[in-house]
Amino acid sequence: MRFTTWGESHGPAIGAVLDGCPPGIALTEGDIQPFLDARRPGQSKFTTQRQEPDAVRILSGVFDGADGKQRTTGTPISLMIENVDQRSKDYSEVAKAYRPGHADYTYDAKYGFRDYRGGGRSSARETAMRVAVGAVARRAIPGVKVTAFVSQIGRDEIDRANFDLAEIGNNPFFCPDAAAARRWEILVDDARKAGSSLGAVVECVAEGVPAGWGAPIYAKLDGDLAAAMMSINAVKGIEIGDGFGAAHLSGEQNADPMRSGENGPEFSANHAGGIAGGISTGQPVVCRVAFKPTSSILTPVDTIDRDGNETQIRTKGRHDPCVGIRGTPVVEAMMALVLADHMMLHRAQIAKR
Repeated sequence: MRFTTWGESHGPAIGAVLDGCPPGIALTEGDIQPFLDARRPGQSKFTTQRQEPDAVRILSGVFDGADGKQRTTGTPISLMIENVDQRSKDYSEVAKAYRPGHADYTYDAKYGFRDYRGGGRSSARETAMRVAVGAVARRAIPGVKVTAFVSQIGRDEIDRANFDLAEIGNNPFFCPDAAAARRWEILVDDARKAGSSLGAVVECVAEGVPAGWGAPIYAKLDGDLAAAMMSINAVKGIEIGDGFGAAHLSGEQNADPMRSGENGPEFSANHAGGIAGGISTGQPVVCRVAFKPTSSILTPVDTIDRDGNETQIRTKGRHDPCVGIRGTPVVEAMMALVLADHMMLHRAQIAKR
């Protein structure tokens, strides 16, 4: 299963093409839209105020089955979302100088010119299409449940003693700790009012992944998962399981002890994050993804223009004070896409025994 996206932040539309989706899966625009609604901008003062309905259209790859339901045909699925609330004039200053931390300079260095309106392809707007194709991928792995949540904003982490997944839908931060969500309201709002931004950590858990998905060397499940998460705009780090924390443990502390259970091995720990030797263990697959603070800020920052002249820049417009918040559905989508791909790779390689 492979996808590509197209379009720019301030172009007429954005879209994606998903190849390799199995045929016969019931799929309508209504199956995709709820996930896009979770990522949609302008739903609280803690995200960008750009008003985009993000209404998805399926352009190809589905047809009415014998049962009257719209189903995938096995051919490429093309999806499209129209952009309706662009304000390109907000980026007049960006056309004159580079925003530090953004892709302005590197795009110019590579291509010799750039689309300065909202960052073009480097804009987080592109991630809407990842959420759309991720919704399709979920339909291919119905036995797997993927859940992501924000576990940290800035230096403020959730308290695991207060952990309750039911709280995720009760606040605008996808936060499982009600007390942390109340603190974050002040934290993020202060950053917004100051014209600054904050980073965040998004944790993602996939339950129901059977043992055996992945490969020992060149198609490691954790390797593909890391690549997928790092491809998300603004992501600067990923941990599988304990991640960097494993470096602080001894061998016996880091081991995931096993005992025989009624339905196979039972583990008393999951430091490995559900993946060992590049292959799933049957435990929940767990990763944490670090989002940097939004680079588009109102606070003046030293920079240069294209001619090398030193200046300062402040980015006007509507931007997320913490891009990691709306990055949560994107992380879920990328987890679903990687798992769906590995499910099919496993099915193709391993005959029934």
